Amino acid sequence: MAASGQDGIYPGDAEVTDDVELAGVPDAFQRLWTPHRLAYIKGGQDKVTSEHTCPFCRAPHLSDEESLIVHRGTTAFVLLNLFPYNAGHLLVCPYRHVPDYTDVDDAETAEIAALTQTAMRVLRRVSNPTGFNLGMNQGVTGGAGIAAHLHQHVVPRWGGDGNFLPIIAQTKAITQTLGEVREQVATAWSSDDDPARTTP
Repeated sequence: MAASGQDGIYPGDAEVTDDVELAGVPDAFQRLWTPHRLAYIKGGQDKVTSEHTCPFCRAPHLSDEESLIVHRGTTAFVLLNLFPYNAGHLLVCPYRHVPDYTDVDDAETAEIAALTQTAMRVLRRVSNPTGFNLGMNQGVTGGAGIAAHLHQHVVPRWGGDGNFLPIIAQTKAITQTLGEVREQVATAWSSDDDPARTTP
């Protein structure tokens, strides 16, 4: 950190602050900046108006690496959450652009369930979580980040992963890059011996 000037003001501070005199004396806290979240904040619910603007509809048309897909099934696929709660946070999505769990047919329902089970087995092999959160947030008021396209969350959990950072600082420390996690999960998935597993 640069040496402080008079009154605890650091050289260059004036260039990155506005002229409103708010509290802002440098302190001992470090900041974990997450500017990548801005893309999600700016491109939220109102941006997904059809299949053409839906990231879950677009993903299968890209390479697995680009779209973070770890498995392609017959009626549904599995990909990493771009904004994970924990490393290995997976989403199970039907290919069809439907918003509600009551909109999926029997084949889609069965495959979403089977892929969720396989996801849990694969994540146990890859990262040894001690628990999981599974769930679908239905509708905007139900907390769905993208309410227009159904998706099931599979979140691996470990003891102590809910520390003060997400609660106090609204910051989550993720231990691996998305690319590393995708490669590990996809490799483990391809070796899964579950007979219900479909071949991409």
